[in-house]
Amino acid sequence: MEQLELLMGGFASALTPINLLWVLIGAILGTAVGVLPGLGSAMAVALLLPVTFSLEPTAAFIMFAGIYFGGLFGDSTSGILLNTPGHSSAIASTFEGHRMAKNGHAAKALATCAIGAFIGGLIATTLVVFFAPTLVKMATVFGPAEYFALAVFAFLAISAVVSESVIRGIAALGIGLALALVGIDGPSGTARFTLGMPQLFDGISVIVITVGLLALGEVFHIASRIHRDPVATQIETKGRARLTLADFKKALPAWLRGTAFGAPFGLIPAGGAEVPTFLAYGTEKQLARRRNDPEFGTTGSIRGLAAPEAAANATAGTAMGALLALGLPTSATAAIMLAAFQQYGMQPGPLLFERSGDLVWALLASLFIGLVILVMINIPFASVWARLLSIPKHYLYAGITVFSMLGVYAVSSAVLDLWLLIAIGLTGFLMRRYNIPLAPVLIAVILGPMAETELRRALAVSEGNLGILVDSPITVTLYLVLAGALALSAVQHLRHRASRKA
Repeated sequence: MEQLELLMGGFASALTPINLLWVLIGAILGTAVGVLPGLGSAMAVALLLPVTFSLEPTAAFIMFAGIYFGGLFGDSTSGILLNTPGHSSAIASTFEGHRMAKNGHAAKALATCAIGAFIGGLIATTLVVFFAPTLVKMATVFGPAEYFALAVFAFLAISAVVSESVIRGIAALGIGLALALVGIDGPSGTARFTLGMPQLFDGISVIVITVGLLALGEVFHIASRIHRDPVATQIETKGRARLTLADFKKALPAWLRGTAFGAPFGLIPAGGAEVPTFLAYGTEKQLARRRNDPEFGTTGSIRGLAAPEAAANATAGTAMGALLALGLPTSATAAIMLAAFQQYGMQPGPLLFERSGDLVWALLASLFIGLVILVMINIPFASVWARLLSIPKHYLYAGITVFSMLGVYAVSSAVLDLWLLIAIGLTGFLMRRYNIPLAPVLIAVILGPMAETELRRALAVSEGNLGILVDSPITVTLYLVLAGALALSAVQHLRHRASRKA
């Protein structure tokens, strides 16, 4: 096959000692920046972008490959260990991953994360190499109505299907949508819910909301119960991170399911990996209910971590394909990568493979190399990262608070964001106290603006005719699947209540 020959040529360019050194440095730096709360993978690429300008193009793009996937692993590492994901794509991995870490399985959680990242990224990058033209055609059929249906599907799937209580899930969704509405309304230019403060015209940053709900909310929650909860047993952080054969058998189907969710979403400009990671997590939660998995939601389920982690990296892999073939950045990280391409005089798009084929295939080859390097360095280092949890609680959570504040302030240099961080952290504390789920808030904040924009576009095209929202096979299929999922969820909730009463 022609693609295979071209890929081998890319490996020939990439597999030189100096290029392997650059991808190793990129993976280490990307992970290190991604681990810092409030920064994340997109910030890792942005901060390290100037470092590559002194390199020749092939070496620069190979280093980018390491930074790209290293930053994603760093996002998940901080989420698993500190309950503070570096980027919104790692939020779903945080739920079960942090539970595993708190229950003495931090190294195992990080190993699951690293292998899931490798499997998801490997499959997705292989798809990019061999099936990019077909996948690109599939992505082009999405219009405003399809994007809106996708957002509604994500909203209700997370709120009603994944949450233990439908009412609490919908309430959390409402909180998230309220936060998402703050700022200037794009079509009309009207300020909404800004309290007359110019600093809020751009809305509330996703970083502020994510760090506030997950990190600061957890700090407040731990502080409120420090004299009530028994002292936790010493967390095992020594030894190498290994998955037993039983663990691998548990995780493998979840890795594959997560990859199946993530790969198509990398081609869709829906904001990144948030939708597939939450859908992958929700699927695992539904399956856990069927098999009565006692670990899910308590001590931490390896399946609940494996699926969203594979989904995130599969999305990242195919997002690179969409960027190269269409010139379409489908996430913030991909948008920064687009700027890097343009810096070297390259314009991603249909003609890129013809005009700069040598560089493109070297980059695709370096993505494979970056994944291998990442899993080789991070599985041995998983136990080192896990030792963060051996720090005494009062020091650890004080450090999380300081780094959270510094991370948020570093992004915007706005004191108002610090006050918002505290307010949202208190909201997160109250939500934990009254058992209101966090996931619907986060998915609403991330996808709310897109849903509003696409709804308005669809209605503008149809001149106010609501029929356009159900006028294509894709939208009808999404709504039918959602209706079936809601009906199934309602039946399961009723059965669960009946079994409790009995």
